[in-house]
Amino acid sequence: MKQLLEILNEINPGIDYETETGLIDESLLDSFSLLSLIPELEDAFQVEITPAEMIPANFNSATAIWNMIVSLKED
Repeated sequence: MKQLLEILNEINPGIDYETETGLIDESLLDSFSLLSLIPELEDAFQVEITPAEMIPANFNSATAIWNMIVSLKED
């Protein structure tokens, strides 16, 4: 999770990723941020994020992103 928080802060600093739960719903992460974030996550965690995973619920919080990564790694 620490590595995920570091990646998020590199892409879009100034957000409290540990408590924020509306990253997408409140437009804190925009489409450009996601275009940067997804390949970073894939490289860092050796997962493939497919369009099926690219739903707001998976990106609204650091916890949701982390849970998606864990789920992808289990597959």
